[in-house]
Amino acid sequence: MSDKTNAARILDRLHIPYELVEYTVDPDNLAADHVADELNEPIEQVFKTLVLRGDKTGVFVCVVAGNREVDLKKAAKVSGNKKAEMIAMKELLPLTGYIRGGCTSIGMKKHYPTFISEEALDFPFIYVSAGKRGLQLKLSPADLIKAAEASPADIATDSIS
Repeated sequence: MSDKTNAARILDRLHIPYELVEYTVDPDNLAADHVADELNEPIEQVFKTLVLRGDKTGVFVCVVAGNREVDLKKAAKVSGNKKAEMIAMKELLPLTGYIRGGCTSIGMKKHYPTFISEEALDFPFIYVSAGKRGLQLKLSPADLIKAAEASPADIATDSIS
């Protein structure tokens, strides 16, 4: 097993049970559906971490199922903003300490308000990035909410595909 990520060390410190699951990275396809295929798990249980900026509160984080998108209006509302938009990709690493395809809501450089799509609570466990490409955390949604100091919220919409 590869070295533990910062997210895994934080979970250890909080005595939160989890499993580290490796998968094969395709640098040309960092999408959640590829990760779900590699894990042989339903896309509804593989969550992606997205970083947004609101017009009033600044940066915040949304965690949504791989088959859904963040609803920017809903995300703005729950985070106390009028408008919200995705941050520019070049801002991801400086703001969070993570790269695209390896971003997780646990252990960012700074704690940002974090919202987890409430449908995560429908599952006994979900997958989220462990903080680097090729490694996922398998844990209960309640434990992710605790570790990320997150709030469950209605922030997702059906994927536009």
